[in-house]
Amino acid sequence: MFKPSKLSTAIATSVALLSSVAFAQESETEQDYEEVIVTGIRASLSKAIDIKRNEVQVIESIVAEDIGKFPDNNVVEALQRVPGIQVTDRASGEVNGISIRGLTDVTTTINGRQMYISNGRFYTMADTPASLISRVDVYKTRSADKVPSGIAGQVDVHTQRPFNFDGSKVVINARGIYQDQEGKFDPNIGALISNRWDFNFGEIGALLNVATATTNFRDQSITSGAAFPYFTSDPSGPEAQPFARIGSGWEPGLEAGLPFAAGSTLIVNGVEEEYILSRDAMFASDFSGERERPAANIAVQFAPNETSEYTFEAFYNGYRQQDFNSLFFSFVDSTYNLDFNDDILLYEGTNIVKERTVYGAPDTYPNFHSGDASIRQTDSYLYAIGGEWDIGDNFHLSAEAYTQKSVFKSEFFAIRLNHGYYAMDVDFNSGDGVPALTYIDNPNTADVNEADLTDASQFAWGPAWDNGARDEGGADTLKIDANWDLDFAGITKVDFGLLYEVRTANSAGRGSNVSTPVQDIAVDEIPEGFLTTTSDFFDGRADFPSEWGIADGNYMFANRDYFRNLYGFYSEENDNYLGGGNYLTLQKTFDAEETTADAYIQASFEYEVGVGVIDGTIGIRYTDGTTDINFVRLVNSATAGPEDNFEEGDVPYSTVEATQNSSAKLLPSIVVRYNFLDDYMARFAYTETIRRPDFGALNPFITYNKDVTNIGYGTAGGGNPNLEPVVSKNLDFSLEYYFSDGNAIYGTIFSRDIEGLIVGSQSEIYYDYPDDDLDSYRHILSLPDNSANGELTGIELGLVYFPENLPGALDGLGIQASYTALDSSQDNPVYNDDGSLAGYQESEMFGVSDSSLSTVLAYEKDNFGARLSYVWRDAFRQRNEATLFANPLPIYRRAETSVDFQLSYDVTDDFVITFDATNLTDEKYQEYYEHQDIYNFYSGIYSRTYALGARYSF
Repeated sequence: MFKPSKLSTAIATSVALLSSVAFAQESETEQDYEEVIVTGIRASLSKAIDIKRNEVQVIESIVAEDIGKFPDNNVVEALQRVPGIQVTDRASGEVNGISIRGLTDVTTTINGRQMYISNGRFYTMADTPASLISRVDVYKTRSADKVPSGIAGQVDVHTQRPFNFDGSKVVINARGIYQDQEGKFDPNIGALISNRWDFNFGEIGALLNVATATTNFRDQSITSGAAFPYFTSDPSGPEAQPFARIGSGWEPGLEAGLPFAAGSTLIVNGVEEEYILSRDAMFASDFSGERERPAANIAVQFAPNETSEYTFEAFYNGYRQQDFNSLFFSFVDSTYNLDFNDDILLYEGTNIVKERTVYGAPDTYPNFHSGDASIRQTDSYLYAIGGEWDIGDNFHLSAEAYTQKSVFKSEFFAIRLNHGYYAMDVDFNSGDGVPALTYIDNPNTADVNEADLTDASQFAWGPAWDNGARDEGGADTLKIDANWDLDFAGITKVDFGLLYEVRTANSAGRGSNVSTPVQDIAVDEIPEGFLTTTSDFFDGRADFPSEWGIADGNYMFANRDYFRNLYGFYSEENDNYLGGGNYLTLQKTFDAEETTADAYIQASFEYEVGVGVIDGTIGIRYTDGTTDINFVRLVNSATAGPEDNFEEGDVPYSTVEATQNSSAKLLPSIVVRYNFLDDYMARFAYTETIRRPDFGALNPFITYNKDVTNIGYGTAGGGNPNLEPVVSKNLDFSLEYYFSDGNAIYGTIFSRDIEGLIVGSQSEIYYDYPDDDLDSYRHILSLPDNSANGELTGIELGLVYFPENLPGALDGLGIQASYTALDSSQDNPVYNDDGSLAGYQESEMFGVSDSSLSTVLAYEKDNFGARLSYVWRDAFRQRNEATLFANPLPIYRRAETSVDFQLSYDVTDDFVITFDATNLTDEKYQEYYEHQDIYNFYSGIYSRTYALGARYSF
């Protein structure tokens, strides 16, 4: 529940704002105001306010002030200024994901139709260029006639249709966007052509809207790794290595981590031992690439008469990305040649290491530079045909059938180059959470500079990976809706409808890695082009190596056959298998078919009560889903589990297990709206929403993975075919005041009671790999279960205000502002080492900021329009660190800020020039463990963007 101080402050603020505006209006003398016709920015905000006011449900909208005039690169960036919407970061050159009131499970629909990307249950909103959009509605409550999936809410993206325009319309827009970290200009181009014609047999309209957006990006980050305990003298046990959370000396699930007071001790083998806490690694990522998003929408409408209309639509969006991650990884947990008096600086009053000198142990812990190259591609198509008919004066029927298909493909190739070292000076927090690292040259080796990280002669071959995947999904959907207008005891309309959908989804993948090449060849003898250098890293904002040698991703992709032969990935005798579990052909992992049948009935009512009118809806939706899946697992020496009885030398084989998951839910809803005193409105809503499990989460197989970063433990994971849908019970109460044309102030109090959150269980298991000399290989097993519940409460405040009759140059100034306060709790299960439930531990929910604020200062006068927006969200719990080595467990994201600017100038009525800028303050995005001053974690910088554009319409 809310902390009393926060709730009382928020309510008091809401009441004060409403009262002050009401008083200001009452103090004016009554008079007839002349109608003011507005365009541009103010027009778009006014339309959004009208939509909010006229809808029965709690809804927010964004409306483009002209065709293609969203001042943002994609839908998600446009949504960050909506009350209750929070965005996470600007990774890969743009804002990527959103949460509604702190929850990330958002359903996206295109013109009311639910779309999916490949075999997932979501649609990537960032894949839709802003120039394709006419309007976006955010449903925070949903009546029975809306899609029930997505416990956070629904985002309905409206594209243009020809009947939206009075006649012909042509719009051409182009923008050049400069990303300052990558130093490149990116084209963002769109065009729309639409017309409508009258014939003897009716009216026909046709529209084509196309867009393509290119983004070159560069993201850079530095991370201090997990904290481990080190003994200040030889421990009583046989090992002097850091040990991990599971099976060590503290209880699993203890979120505070190990005590960090000076002199803290642990009991090891019955003996009390003093320890210090130090990080195991420091690593950096220089992630760059190019992304393209082509998109197109075709719409044809036919109205043979005034009582019927038919629509055909085709929608396509694509995604192309080729990227390269230059991963720089340094193990800093060597205990060799360590002098605890001279080489370590602790935070005052703690046993936590801030600075230390680490001396090399290349045979045990080689550092590495990993060149990770990826290619990703998605193509998604949706085709729909439908009609609407007025049958008599009181009955309206609509029906449509639509089909969709989405295919995702990916390729990944990586080669690590191991790099020894003499010594390193490390400072895990050199200031404001940013770590520092300096390599030291060995004074005893005059012919080699160990601090030169670009010297290829000091590199040695490390492992290589060659992976790929192909995920595909599709759906055939039939939807029928009917509205019956009537006048009976206050019931004004009855809505009812059916939805029947058959979804198919499948996934195939290949994954292989080899430790070392089969040929004896030096790294610096590879043909020219293989090695490249990462340079100007972190923009000079950290005391960290600015350059290092790395395998070039583009070269590796272009010469994969060479490296496959070098590492032995490929065998001419059998192109599917080579000993050690290396595969080059895709292997199917699952094939699913899901049938969903929904039915709803909903009554609208209206009554005059006192000084106003009460109206609303009451309804119920029944949703029944059955998922049949065949899971396939390839059993070989690398993937076999204890249940497979696989021995070294056995021939690999596939095993299939069929499973079925069914769920049926009744979802009631009631939404009540009270219009009173002409301009005031109150709303109350009780609704229920669900999220069905992802297909992969139902997998009954367990997959085993060896250690890849020298922590000494493997991981294992699988799914749970018995997972149930997550259900959210939602309450909303809002009070709104529309005090003049296009101006409003409003507040909403809401709660979400979420049952059956899917979280992972952890347990410790052992397995002997058939091709490994280890007698007993420890794994941390994670399996999902509906074992947590959550509660979210909050308040939203919103304001849109353009004052009338401001003097001189101030005329045209306005503000759009919103504030959201949230309070959350979640009961997380805590497990014993054997997997049994030990109890529950309460925490805040992941991804929920206590507060967020958006303020847009808008100005529009004559031919100029401008917006300066400030978006801020408070720190929030991002995730839990992996249980096997975290100390402490939770990872938080620091408070985030974004300052953006948009300017437009109407050269003529048809020709507009625009200038946009994002991330003006060049923010640094950071994560930290629970105690941020001493347990910093991640620091990243993303690009600022500057865009110059033009739009011509006629």
